[in-house]
Amino acid sequence: MAGFTGRRRKGIMNPVPQATSLRRAPVQRRSAERLTRILDACADLLDEVGYDDLSTRAVALRAGVPIGSVYRFFGNKRQMADALAQRNLERFTVGVTERLKESGEEGGWRTAMDVVLDEYLAMKRTAPGFSLVDFGNQIPVGARHAEPNHRVADRLADLLSGYLSREPDDDLRRTFLIAVETADTLVHLAFRMAPEGDERIIQEAREMLRAYLARVLD
Repeated sequence: MAGFTGRRRKGIMNPVPQATSLRRAPVQRRSAERLTRILDACADLLDEVGYDDLSTRAVALRAGVPIGSVYRFFGNKRQMADALAQRNLERFTVGVTERLKESGEEGGWRTAMDVVLDEYLAMKRTAPGFSLVDFGNQIPVGARHAEPNHRVADRLADLLSGYLSREPDDDLRRTFLIAVETADTLVHLAFRMAPEGDERIIQEAREMLRAYLARVLD
């Protein structure tokens, strides 16, 4: 989604992606800061040139680091995009957790669902590179068993199980996977229709999610 280059949400930490997406996990603070600059540069360039024209050399130049620093963490741009997707998921988790603390438990899963959708919309509107990488949805990265919407559904099942007074079992994870797949499709449609997301489609998505989850969770 062009137009969001360089806009970053204030107050959201810069979590380090999972070590499995990195050739070498940063140990020192300086190394972690360098990794952050590399991923920030990758995100900005995705907005500017797209994935096909993205290169590790361009990322190094934008980040102001030697090309060897990029290859210390990533073997190629695919791995870099996957790390960015994983960082997006970590930021999403942090944002949802913070919003849930602010909203409290009043309203139960309905309030929690709104929090999740609002955080996703905020990232769609403000996070550089998110329209291409998302949590990995639009660029096929990573192993098949770790498909992005499964990552998100599993994370939400763990985060929101407390609002349902039940353990995150296979049935709950499947419920959240269906909800995530539905929301993903409709939100992408909303942003194809309008740069900031068509509010009528977003509202329809809320209503559909509420109806489905009420049937399953109430």
